[in-house]
Amino acid sequence: MGTAVSRSLDLSTNEYCLKFVGKEAISLNHPFWNRFLSFNITPPTTRNDQILLESKIESLCQELLKNSVESGNVSTLIRLFVTRSSELLGATDSNASIFNWQLFNTLFTIRCVLKFFIETTTEEQLLELIEHDSNESNLESFIEALFAVVVDVPVQDTTYGIHLEAITCLLILLSVQFHSGQRSDNSVVYHTVMNGRHVISSPLFVKCLMINFINQQALPPGYGAGHGQSLVIGLASELWSILTFSKKSEDAEVSEQSDFQRAPLATQSILLLLVLVHNWATVNNPYRLSLFSCSNQDNNPLPPTNENSIFKLDFQSLYLTICKKANGDAPTLLLYLLLHRNASFKTFLLSRLDIQGLIIPILKTLYNAPNSHSHHIYMSIIILLILSEDDVFNKTIHQTKLKNITWYTERQLTEISLGGLLILVIIRTIKYNMLKMRDKYLHTNCLAALANMSSQFRDLHPYISQRLVSLFETMAKKYQKLHRKLQNGKEIKLDETTIQINDSTELEQDVNVLEEVLRMVLEIINSCLTSQLTNNPNLIYTLLYNRQVFEAFRDNVVFQDIIYNIDIVIKYFSDLLNTKSNHQEVDASQVLQVIQQGGRQWPRDKLAKFPDLKFKYVEEEQPEEFFIPYVWELVNQQSVLNWHNSSTVSVAVC
Repeated sequence: MGTAVSRSLDLSTNEYCLKFVGKEAISLNHPFWNRFLSFNITPPTTRNDQILLESKIESLCQELLKNSVESGNVSTLIRLFVTRSSELLGATDSNASIFNWQLFNTLFTIRCVLKFFIETTTEEQLLELIEHDSNESNLESFIEALFAVVVDVPVQDTTYGIHLEAITCLLILLSVQFHSGQRSDNSVVYHTVMNGRHVISSPLFVKCLMINFINQQALPPGYGAGHGQSLVIGLASELWSILTFSKKSEDAEVSEQSDFQRAPLATQSILLLLVLVHNWATVNNPYRLSLFSCSNQDNNPLPPTNENSIFKLDFQSLYLTICKKANGDAPTLLLYLLLHRNASFKTFLLSRLDIQGLIIPILKTLYNAPNSHSHHIYMSIIILLILSEDDVFNKTIHQTKLKNITWYTERQLTEISLGGLLILVIIRTIKYNMLKMRDKYLHTNCLAALANMSSQFRDLHPYISQRLVSLFETMAKKYQKLHRKLQNGKEIKLDETTIQINDSTELEQDVNVLEEVLRMVLEIINSCLTSQLTNNPNLIYTLLYNRQVFEAFRDNVVFQDIIYNIDIVIKYFSDLLNTKSNHQEVDASQVLQVIQQGGRQWPRDKLAKFPDLKFKYVEEEQPEEFFIPYVWELVNQQSVLNWHNSSTVSVAVC
């Protein structure tokens, strides 16, 4: 069949497939199952592979859907997995190739069937097919068995595929929310996942998902196809078919591969974790509580009162993995959750001396905003805002020196502090947002992060000082233009058209937003001058050089008080320069020397006192309306499962 699924391969004529999807009920102990599940397949690792697979099995799935109510074969296949998985857990030799191979095939078949059913039926119809006159909940037994695989079976080359398919099956089951667009607290699947017998192992389950993400284990050789096991290949050849998908050449660039292709178990694990954690259907989401209460395995805290509510994790390894993957949406969202809700991890991260390993990838994401998802940009800024709440962090980043930042192309940065680079990228993000995205919350959070750091701005580079004042100047020009337009609009008579009145209202909102931005930028500059004037001669130099930018705001009541402080600084150093230079021309180095000397005699009580700029990130009242659609969008993009009915993602709120 070559290197891809053959275009001529017709599974609809295969006797085993036809028997499985037919009307005849096949008993649990029938020899048919051993033959039916003896096939070789390298599961899809790209979206195109998945589409090709689905095109090959669609007619079979349709027939199965039509006949399963009568035959119950889907329910039987699920019970077969539950039985065989318990044998795997009890086996002394977990490397039994044929047994693992067939168990993998069982799970792969189930996931293909479930995906088709969930995309084409209601949850009620799905449950009817899964249960099919079972004496006990087939669904709960299935979920419990999937959890047991993840928690109790070690991840080895021979069990990698089983783990991957178990996690993928859980993702597909939970996609009932994605496809229905309804609240998950009305879902039997979600109720079972959140409250079933397996919930007692939820801390261990979350830990296993996290370890999978940390390890970033690549696909083992012969994944899914039993390569290297001649007996397995022989059996498959004798029985019914061998399916393989196109593979990149051995010398293909690793960078061309997606995270899923490189390490699918890590990718699916973090996606499943995000889906489980971002579900508010139950007040006490066990997976959410487990993630938020885990601690560093190097720590020795008092034993918890509830042993099932906490676990220990190697935060060092987790941190290093997040640093490597911080340019991705899912790892960024995981980092946000840990920083925002896990006090132990936040404390650990803020104690790092190599914090630049995390910050620089985040800054690269913001710098490449046009190529990033808007939600990813937003979460990156929120992470910086949360970090900026810590004064030690704000101080440390200005003490951390960087050299040759080649990805910042506007200006050659041969040497700059991490704090300086952070300021530059945030300013750039604000300008990008005001011109392109126009998201009020984004620039508010950008400015809040700068404000939190402003009292610790030290040794600002001349370019950074210029960009900070330039931000104010750019916004000031836009504000003045809109303000004049608004004043002219107010002179329109009442009998003018409704469109003009609406335009005036929108214009007034834009002016108010710009007022907030300008006020905040002035407060940031003032905070820096108040706290770190002697440590920022370049900023003072830039203020002197651009003094005319602030003149138009002296008489504006919105800005008067802040401008008053900046004017005092400008006047003080201007007078000093005039005295020292005797009103003659001086070069930049001489100006800086005068500023540095004058700063030593600067009277600290000369400026009016303002409250410290301290902002704390607080989630919206209904964060699920943002996070749940976002998480399912990530699953849709990164899992290569090629979800259909994607229009429902926008309303799939918890």
